[in-house]
Amino acid sequence: MPMKLDTSLSHASLTQVPTLAKAAEDAGFDAVWTTETQHNPFLPLPLVAEHTTRLKFGTSVAIGFARSPMTLAHVAWDLAAQSEGRFILGLGTQVKAHIERRFGLPWPESVTGKLREMILALRAIWKCWQTGERLNFRGEYFKLSLMSPFFNPGPIAQPQIPIYIAGVNLGLARLAGETCDGFHIHPFHTPAYLREALLPAIRAGAEKAGRTLAEVQLAGAVFVITNDFQREFVRQQISFYASTPSYRAVLAHHGWEALGEQLSALAARGQWAEMSALITDDVLHTVAIEAPLASLAAPLRERYTGLMDRVTLYHPYVPGDEEGEWRSLVKAVTE
Repeated sequence: MPMKLDTSLSHASLTQVPTLAKAAEDAGFDAVWTTETQHNPFLPLPLVAEHTTRLKFGTSVAIGFARSPMTLAHVAWDLAAQSEGRFILGLGTQVKAHIERRFGLPWPESVTGKLREMILALRAIWKCWQTGERLNFRGEYFKLSLMSPFFNPGPIAQPQIPIYIAGVNLGLARLAGETCDGFHIHPFHTPAYLREALLPAIRAGAEKAGRTLAEVQLAGAVFVITNDFQREFVRQQISFYASTPSYRAVLAHHGWEALGEQLSALAARGQWAEMSALITDDVLHTVAIEAPLASLAAPLRERYTGLMDRVTLYHPYVPGDEEGEWRSLVKAVTE
């Protein structure tokens, strides 16, 4: 089955979303994704639903540990109802420092344990609303047993809301295989790490639950370099991600542990501008694809066919002078 090509709305203001979403649908993209970085990931999505008819959309990602399952359940239910089933809920954990110091919330003893409970709790809430079954979810992190009619939105036409989770390390990959409809692969990855580490972990999780790997959609943002400006930007982004201990597994897979330690030391001293110089061409081209936009389809397909079901370019689609090349790229990748 051909890959699907998606795009991101992470760069867009709310006033731009209707135009960008409609243009993305017209260009042939299969889905658009929002991120939780500088903006709320859910606010643009009712606009996407309103101004498109075919386009799927979702969060890549919303930070699950910053929210209650009930809050997430209501937002997802409303978006699924509005869009007639086009919404995908993508959840991420973030890292400990951000949960504790940016969101002011406790970090769980078990990351996979809490995220598993969150997924199961969401499905229990949705089942309650759809079927009238009593809500009675009890876990270590969440105990949900109250749902009076005043707070129950009732059934919808498309209640099977896909849940994706995001991750870099193997524990979350196994959890995705066990419990999820999809897995968001972090842009800081390599084909070797996908093939030799993440996919076997997702498969193991799926088999544990009596499922197959084919039941888990693999979606990921990928670094591409189509001009000189993007080359330096991608170096900077790779150096930022590689400085984070949580992403060290990718470096270790390639024997680049020393690079990670050097980058972490620079980051700790706030020497951000010096970090990208440590990203050699070998590292750059192992992580990123470099090709003009008009020629990008072939290397994308060569690298990710059989590894990903959905690909999103880290460099987002913007309607404009390259419109014809974008349309050709979508067609060439997805046919």
